[in-house]
Amino acid sequence: MSPPRLRLPSMRRLLALLALVTVGLLLAVNETGFRQSQDALETLGRSHATRAALDQMLQSMLNAETGQRGYLLTRDERYLRPYEQAVSSIHAHLETLRSAYDEDEAGDFEQLSQLIGRKLSEMELTVRLRRQNEDEAWRFVLSTDVGQQEMDAIRALAMRMIDASAGQAHRRTEAIQSSLTWSRAGIALAGVLGLVAFYLFLRGNRALQAAHQREQLVLERERDRLEQLVRERTASLSELAHHLQQVREEERAHLARELHDELGALLTAAKLDVARLKRRLAPDNAESAERLQHLSDALNSVIALKRRIIEDLRPSSLANLGLGTALEILTAEFAQRSGIEVQTRLEPVRLSESAQLTVYRLVQEALTNIHKHAGAHNVVVTLSSQGGQATLRVRDDGRGFDTSRMPADAHGLLGMRHRVETEGGRIVLTSLPGHGTTVEAVLPTTSTPAKA
Repeated sequence: MSPPRLRLPSMRRLLALLALVTVGLLLAVNETGFRQSQDALETLGRSHATRAALDQMLQSMLNAETGQRGYLLTRDERYLRPYEQAVSSIHAHLETLRSAYDEDEAGDFEQLSQLIGRKLSEMELTVRLRRQNEDEAWRFVLSTDVGQQEMDAIRALAMRMIDASAGQAHRRTEAIQSSLTWSRAGIALAGVLGLVAFYLFLRGNRALQAAHQREQLVLERERDRLEQLVRERTASLSELAHHLQQVREEERAHLARELHDELGALLTAAKLDVARLKRRLAPDNAESAERLQHLSDALNSVIALKRRIIEDLRPSSLANLGLGTALEILTAEFAQRSGIEVQTRLEPVRLSESAQLTVYRLVQEALTNIHKHAGAHNVVVTLSSQGGQATLRVRDDGRGFDTSRMPADAHGLLGMRHRVETEGGRIVLTSLPGHGTTVEAVLPTTSTPAKA
């Protein structure tokens, strides 16, 4: 019986040793899993904070750009307050992001910081030029695609950093899952206690996923709100630009009336006085007669110049004779003045008064560009209506150009595009080097018949 007594303590010692090993293994697995999970959760928290900072920075860039463009268009100092606040918050977000990236991950952040610095410098330059009344300068800066390219680069890099942060969060989540697997294997040795701990951990993980889903929902709602805000502000700025364009046309019409009434009366009176002097002049006074004739010719030239200026400011033919006749007169005068042959095929179209003026100005600007830059010999102007839309085409056989490399001073083309889009239409510019240029504009028609 003594051997069993000796084996029992040995079994107990073995069981105790196994229990100690099991408890030690459980504690080691539990402690290791806890530390890994804690590190992963901290990394997830930093990733979410980084993504939130990037989203807020993009929103601040949008607010800064909106305030800048509002000030440029209106010169209203109230637009500078959101602009300056947005610039200040951008710097704060950059400092937050700087602390979130270590030396191994600082490459993308430094590139993002440089892009934002260049974009802010460009916006600051346009605001400063606007304050200094350097209208041509800030319009030139704004008309280039550099600011848009930098903004696109900022968005692309920020999205890449957000994706990288999401990837890091995904890897840490996978690390959590791996830790759970090992913890589950270790905790299974401890029985019910391990199962309870594992259940509690799963409950915490579900809570984390639910919080993540709620955060995603909040981010989606915020993104939708920002997109709606951008649409509303874009519509507001477009409406303001359209109003400014109308004010400009009204001022031009007012100036045309003043020139016609006041200057026309003065020139007519001067011409009548010259006629009276010629009748009273002695027949043998040839020198005085020659001078009076020269003065009469000069007055006729001034009257003709006055008429051309008035027609450029506000074409009377458009209001009195209709769009088709006005375009016929415009193209005929252009052909006579430039020596370029112009063919027209003009159909009656139903357009509002503002749309008719837009079409007239579009043809006027296109002909001016052809005369200055195209080196063309023939021009074809067509106007047609089909399917509730009016289509205008101005085609020349000039030297053409590469549309992907628009010149920096192409303000006329940008103005034409804005006019057409304001009327709810669209404009397409087609050109190839050596194959001429075609400007095509499509505008919606109305139910009111246009003048023939």
